[in-house]
Amino acid sequence: MQDVYQIDKTRMRQSFHRAAKQYDAAAILQRQVREEMLSRLDVVKLAPAVILDAGCGTGHGLHALLKHFKQARGVALDIAEGMLARTKTLFPWYRFWQAKPQMVCADIEAMPLATASVDMVWSNLAVQWCNDMDTVLQEFRRVLKPNGLLMFATLGPDTLKELRAASGHGHTHVSRFIDMHDIGDALTRAGFSAPVLDVMHYTLTYDTVESVMRDLKAIGAHNATAGRAKGLSGRGFLQQLRQGYEAFRHQGKLPATYEVVFVHAWTGSQPYTAPGTSPVQFMSSKPATQGA
Repeated sequence: MQDVYQIDKTRMRQSFHRAAKQYDAAAILQRQVREEMLSRLDVVKLAPAVILDAGCGTGHGLHALLKHFKQARGVALDIAEGMLARTKTLFPWYRFWQAKPQMVCADIEAMPLATASVDMVWSNLAVQWCNDMDTVLQEFRRVLKPNGLLMFATLGPDTLKELRAASGHGHTHVSRFIDMHDIGDALTRAGFSAPVLDVMHYTLTYDTVESVMRDLKAIGAHNATAGRAKGLSGRGFLQQLRQGYEAFRHQGKLPATYEVVFVHAWTGSQPYTAPGTSPVQFMSSKPATQGA
């Protein structure tokens, strides 16, 4: 049976590609989360040589990271070419001691990067667009060097709870988001150590349901689940959505809640080993010598 929450990556890629030009104007939550993530770097002792921004969007996160870690080189990875094109505009030239970031158009779940090639993986609100958390974290663990840092933010189950409730039953209208505790378990399975996770809730407010939907469209957050309605929603659905959402109006505004899970974890000192394998230890065949 098909998972109705399975993300159609082709549709997702096209949505973010088309949204790239107007993305920054609507990415209010992404900016707030980015600033929160950057503030947490003040207590991190790390001097990365290579930083990967996985799901870089329009590149502002990587731009800030390279200003913070002036000795680092950057890798900007996104599934949408339009987003990478916008990222390039942030780096028309760069400091003489710091090369321009490398641009990689790829899926986070199958990154064309060498094993143990980066010191830090950063990802701001991109992981929720992947289909398998274990696959994502295994990829992050694979590309990180020993003693590397993983730092990401993703969306939790309370995200867009108002829209989910107002949409009613039937087709899927909001993606499935993973609970913080399940993310913690997946980090352990992927071989990360000392994981730290916490949750913050953000609420954006709007005058109308149409404004909520317009902002989601502007950042490319279209419904790309397998269980979405394949045809036009029609006036009947929109009227139902308006009526259902009105139940949440507070002080004249409609809320849109986002549960954001913040994560950081380390790889530890051991080199990466693929799932189901273990390092081979070679024993010396030379006989031990006895003292006189």
